Amino acid sequence: MPPRSAPAGDPLDLVLLHGWGMNAAVWDPLAALLAPHARIHSLDLPGHGTHPFAPQHRDLTAWADACLDAAPATALWLGWSLGGLVALCAALRAPARLEGLILLGATPRFTRAVDWTPAMPSETLAHFHTSLRTDPTTTIARFLALQLRGGAAERETLRALRREVAAWPQPDERALSLGLDLLREEDLRGRLPDIRCPSLWLFGTHDTLVPSVVAERVASLMPGTTSALIPGAAHAPHLSHPEETARQLGTFMSRIAHQTKPMPTQQTGE
Repeated sequence: MPPRSAPAGDPLDLVLLHGWGMNAAVWDPLAALLAPHARIHSLDLPGHGTHPFAPQHRDLTAWADACLDAAPATALWLGWSLGGLVALCAALRAPARLEGLILLGATPRFTRAVDWTPAMPSETLAHFHTSLRTDPTTTIARFLALQLRGGAAERETLRALRREVAAWPQPDERALSLGLDLLREEDLRGRLPDIRCPSLWLFGTHDTLVPSVVAERVASLMPGTTSALIPGAAHAPHLSHPEETARQLGTFMSRIAHQTKPMPTQQTGE
């Protein structure tokens, strides 16, 4: 997807990566709020939206590489949910290309383990996998509803999300199946200390897929990172609480812009 019109001056480039079964259109409300602060690049994950699915898109690394190929040479990256896993992988693959990293409703591990309880039961994703084979449309609809359960303005946000998803071609079933595998199997906890760029983790206080207590776990795995909560939000704060989400992002982007802004050349007298 081509970048949107950029504001005057030299703004940051901001790459946006959506979640499972979605497409780049889910960023439209937030992108409108961020346009004064950044050049927006809303990318479709492989097999989603207008991004074709290819045989080489067989794992998380390949998805990250595909997004790196479509992204600016250097940018701030924001990944939501599954897009957060892709963004983390991109930061590990090409650290010099990420000026900063924002993880929205994301986690280094989406399924529960003995040492990682704030996550989904693996059975939940297995059930979606089974239903995907028989009824992809209903499976996506059910996954959308699960993401927004318990949040403020749940019904209104769900209608908006369904509208954005329906406006684009349905994702490739191979990409949907692999995406569920990535959510169920990937575990990047051990790699978090290797990510050195500035990072912000945003969580909704009512998120049932990625509980906000993950912020405490991430802080211990990734020293120096910043986290923040969006009160009343479930798994899609950018849709249910776009103004508050944009405010948090704006503060972080201002910090990044200040850090990356070149120092003025000092003039010396004759």
